[in-house]
Amino acid sequence: MLEDVRKPSITKEKAILVGIYGPDTPKWLAGEYLDELELLADTAGASTEEKVLQNRPQPDPSTYIGKGKLNQLKAKVSETGSDLLIFDDDLTATQVRNIEKTANVKVLDRSGLILDIFASRAKTSAAKTQVELAQLQYLLPRLTRFWTHLSRQKGGIGTKGPGETQIETDRRLIGERISTLKDKLEKLDRQRTTQRKGRSENPRVALVGYTNAGKSTLMNALTDTNVLAEDRLFATLDSTVRRLELENHDILLSDTVGFIRKLPHNLIESFKSTLDEVREADLLLHVVDASSNLIDDYIDVVNTTLEELDIKDVKKVLVFNKIDKVEPSRLMELKKGFPGAIFVSAERSMGLDKLQGQIELMIEEDYHPFVYTVPMAHYKAVAFLHDVGVVDSEHFEGNSVTIKGSITEADRNRFDAMLSKLETAVI
Repeated sequence: MLEDVRKPSITKEKAILVGIYGPDTPKWLAGEYLDELELLADTAGASTEEKVLQNRPQPDPSTYIGKGKLNQLKAKVSETGSDLLIFDDDLTATQVRNIEKTANVKVLDRSGLILDIFASRAKTSAAKTQVELAQLQYLLPRLTRFWTHLSRQKGGIGTKGPGETQIETDRRLIGERISTLKDKLEKLDRQRTTQRKGRSENPRVALVGYTNAGKSTLMNALTDTNVLAEDRLFATLDSTVRRLELENHDILLSDTVGFIRKLPHNLIESFKSTLDEVREADLLLHVVDASSNLIDDYIDVVNTTLEELDIKDVKKVLVFNKIDKVEPSRLMELKKGFPGAIFVSAERSMGLDKLQGQIELMIEEDYHPFVYTVPMAHYKAVAFLHDVGVVDSEHFEGNSVTIKGSITEADRNRFDAMLSKLETAVI
């Protein structure tokens, strides 16, 4: 008789999600925010038992939702058998302590949840270091509350990363660890810089956008590769670079971590080096989920985050993805509202030719016409023009070739320096 060797199912933590609405945030929008929080909770491994919204102009400084609502929340915890309360805002140490004391259940705020997801998704040394640094900087001002809180926990959501090891109560040790991690990141950053310098001088294009907009799927569709693409939040933490051959150019296309509303500031700071691919790009493809109800909000979040990263002067193309999931009438509205955008479905390979054409047009905006007559002996210079420029024609006469085309100002300067060096060497 065969034994049952099936793996036991993993029991998910049960969570109740909590948010507030008021003059600045209408109820329908707060509901959308809790839907997003539910996706975050699911990504972290929790099932949502109930969502609770309270109408109040601002959070209660002591309990976030007020004592009366907190007592109702305590009853819901008992009714649903929930293990966890997740709040859609950042909580102070006082708020967490008071909520835990009343509800007698683990409490997590939005930043803590996002950091937990990043900790579970980090695979490379750089990502793990960046996440740990962000977690420690998040925990430091909450030290008194959090260490007491963790001492009576047995793991679970909100305790991955540093919280899984021996609990450190000494601020000095935490500070020393933060300093060590910063030094490690600086070293990794120098290595990345060296690697980028070693790449060819092809134009660089970076995919940016709200998390789960389909950036990785779009990269796979454009480059015919297999970058991890999941219908989950934060599937990509590390930048991935692939070569894309267009009609007139070979470009380097990079996929980066997605942005999200209320992304913890420490996390943005920690991942700045990873996002250097975006900072050094010649063109950004801002990917938007066309099927979302919060398109304007998501676009604003991405633009604001780019500003926080001091990425302001890079050219952008707005790319609406997932158009196969949008009603024709809604798609017409989007095209009228965003006349300069490109509309695609990465999953169904719709609109990709037009997108590639737009990428070439945007890249060539920085190109200027040239006419060079180069001795055939300077084959390296000729090869350089073919490599970095757009060559329209070549005319061979005697021992020289006249080349017409277009090239960027930076590459023109590099070519002139190369040609001068070659001519000096001949003399």
